[in-house]
Amino acid sequence: MKRFRVVFMGTPEFAVPCLAALAEQTEVIGVVTQPDRPRGRGQRLVPSPVKNWAAEHGLPVYQPEKLKAEDSVKLLEDLNPELIVVVAFGQILPQRVLDIPAYGCINVHASLLPRYRGAAPMQWSIINGESKTGVTTMFMDAGLDTGDMLLRQEVEISENMTLAELHDRLMDSGARLLMETLEQLSAGTLPREKQVDADSDYAPMLTKETGHIDWRKSAREIHNLVRGLDSWPGAYTFLGSQKYKIWRTRLMEQEHGAAGEILQADDKGLLVAAGSGALQILELQAPNGKRMPAVEYLRGHAIKLPARFGD
Repeated sequence: MKRFRVVFMGTPEFAVPCLAALAEQTEVIGVVTQPDRPRGRGQRLVPSPVKNWAAEHGLPVYQPEKLKAEDSVKLLEDLNPELIVVVAFGQILPQRVLDIPAYGCINVHASLLPRYRGAAPMQWSIINGESKTGVTTMFMDAGLDTGDMLLRQEVEISENMTLAELHDRLMDSGARLLMETLEQLSAGTLPREKQVDADSDYAPMLTKETGHIDWRKSAREIHNLVRGLDSWPGAYTFLGSQKYKIWRTRLMEQEHGAAGEILQADDKGLLVAAGSGALQILELQAPNGKRMPAVEYLRGHAIKLPARFGD
């Protein structure tokens, strides 16, 4: 394979395996990632996972606040990469940047395009109850995940798969698919397919409000919401004025009880009625508490019935 001169753009943990694979088989001349952001109660500035990996391996790191700024574009023009690879970077590339590399800009996207364009494809594929998703490589254009598709790899989503589990599967698949894409690019055998906009949909950014459980929905819909928000922000509900995060659930067959009604809360578990069906809550997080098994929580915090989760 040709040893491309590459600028890599990425930010979260999901992007790290792609950077590691590139560092082995190409010449990574620069790593562009988001600026350090304040985290935690102390609002301490924390570098991105991509920055940490690049620094540990001696790669030059650049952190422009805005990639479209003139000095950022000039920096990339001076680096003069043959190829730019983008994986969950977090900024849209302006046309001047897209025009810099002779071989173009390749993106690794965590969905089977044109489905789930946008910022949160893994989360929404689970929330919407999809049975499969995958990874797509594409040549980037000025649109939002609208460029020509290159290679795709499917991954099944099982009934109880969480976001964390899907994230790790797609993270590994993405790195392998990226290197296969570069192999075919080097050999001149890389296929290229235009996306059909009519087949597309959008995976918008998540907010904390996304996780608010509506118990009038079916047990399956709520179960999908819980596992799709497993990492952040988490699904949540209220018992009186107290906010509880719900981290893991199991579908049950019971269908009696009003939506949100707690049917059981004892040493055998926590069972809640939905609009149809019911959910066993396996893990939860009480206000100011830590994530724990529901049965463990109930040993020290009895819920007196009748009781009901709701707004």
